[in-house]
Amino acid sequence: MASWSPDSWRRFESRQQPDYPDPAALEAATREISAYAPLVRLREVDALKAALAEAQAGRAFLLQGGDCAESFAEFSPETIAVNVALIEAMAGRLLAGGGLPVVRIGRMAGQFAKPRSAPLETRGGIALPAYRGDIVNDIGFDARGRRPNPTRMFRAYAQMAATLSHLGHLAGLAPIYTSHEALLLPFEQALVRHEGRAYASSAHFLWIGQRTAFEGSAHVEFVRGLANPIGIKCGPDVAPEALLRLLDRVDPHHEPGRITLIARMGAGRAADLLPPLVRAVRASGRPVLWACDPMHGNTLRTAGGTKTRPLELIFAELRGFFAATGGEARGVHLEMTGRPVTECTGGETPLTEADLADRYHTHCDPRLNFDQAMELAALVAAELADRATVPA
Repeated sequence: MASWSPDSWRRFESRQQPDYPDPAALEAATREISAYAPLVRLREVDALKAALAEAQAGRAFLLQGGDCAESFAEFSPETIAVNVALIEAMAGRLLAGGGLPVVRIGRMAGQFAKPRSAPLETRGGIALPAYRGDIVNDIGFDARGRRPNPTRMFRAYAQMAATLSHLGHLAGLAPIYTSHEALLLPFEQALVRHEGRAYASSAHFLWIGQRTAFEGSAHVEFVRGLANPIGIKCGPDVAPEALLRLLDRVDPHHEPGRITLIARMGAGRAADLLPPLVRAVRASGRPVLWACDPMHGNTLRTAGGTKTRPLELIFAELRGFFAATGGEARGVHLEMTGRPVTECTGGETPLTEADLADRYHTHCDPRLNFDQAMELAALVAAELADRATVPA
């Protein structure tokens, strides 16, 4: 296998990258950030990997969740506190149901870059660059704000550091680790630090999405050389042989705690599509953690064009995931917020499509609110309790 370096990804196909109009400004920004202090402690990265190895072995359970996309405008200690409170409440319910320690990872302190289905957004006959997250450009639909601006990385770094500081004050006995999609490669490269091995110091845990987890991908090349635990989204189009080749590249040494496979198939599809993947990985002898993302495969639009996610579909995919993995279900990956938003329909206090406009605040995709997330935690806790009662 060819040698790896923090910039070796540049020899590969890089998708979902902004088209920066001023390459010199991008180079200046990343050069400055490369001299900044690491954001996470590298020993904490190793601690998380050890905790995920326990989950792989069935002795812990992963709870990963947070905002779809963090924003500059909504950053506040209160936002962090309510999201941490939700993670802790869900972890308590999961522990009560399954009797297993819960590994807590937030989608926070770095979830700023977003993949898009098209490079341009058109409104009223005007086409502008798509919004790619606050680290790249502005959500407002105007030409100046939508121009990719590398100096936004400085504000992202500052907000990530502030969030980590707040987490240090809020965390209880169990740590809350941070994670985000490793999408904006120049920024991620600038934050690689070395301590025996190369670490992404931007987060404890990074994942690559299904749009960037292809053979010959620059994102795959980047994460393969990192010591961090890595998540890989597995969508309905992934084939067992392709997944094994991807694992060969990212985890050639079968390192415990290294790989989390995050299934996002859509309701009704896990029963058919997931078992062949699970069997192939199991037969290969690889230590992986299977987690379920029941959010992304169940997004739809209302008649008025609003994106939402029905809770009944989210729950259906979770049930299918537990059934399809044959006892190897080890975690969940969720887009959620502790705030009382109205973005997903359904729930014990049902939200309808007519309710969505009340408090629809997401910068990208719909999130579970506190009550909906706790309902989901109760479902997962029941699944874990049922599994715990099955004789070995």
